[in-house]
Amino acid sequence: MSSQQKPAPDTATADATAGPRPRRLTYAAALAALEGAALVAGGLWVLVLGLTGDPDDRQQAVTLGITLVVLAMLPLLAARGLLLRRGWSRGPAVITQLMALPVAYNLLQADSMAIPAGIALAVVAVAALVLLVNGETTRALGIKGPGRAE
Repeated sequence: MSSQQKPAPDTATADATAGPRPRRLTYAAALAALEGAALVAGGLWVLVLGLTGDPDDRQQAVTLGITLVVLAMLPLLAARGLLLRRGWSRGPAVITQLMALPVAYNLLQADSMAIPAGIALAVVAVAALVLLVNGETTRALGIKGPGRAE
């Protein structure tokens, strides 16, 4: 291609990013960021308790805390991508919600104060999934369905 020729712009991508960000996309990003922040807070809490308290197994507590903080990167990066209207970000956001549902189920099976946390997590995960698979969100991210590639 010569320097005077310019590739044709992808009109579908240009249309998807034109205009204001849909509220559903913003809400989905906020829920993903909320989950990421909760994972960071929980990870730091477990890490601090593991280092300063008297856990049964200090190494296990520290490992769990670090793992939770690292896992928080997935929903936080997905939230950032959703806010910036990046099509790739819907996948990690959906995966995060799908991973949250079994955790919520296990919390609901507990016979303790974990039940309200399980209810809250289930509500957030289902709400985020509904927002992420919504047609308006899909169009705003420039995601085409099967058989719609042009």
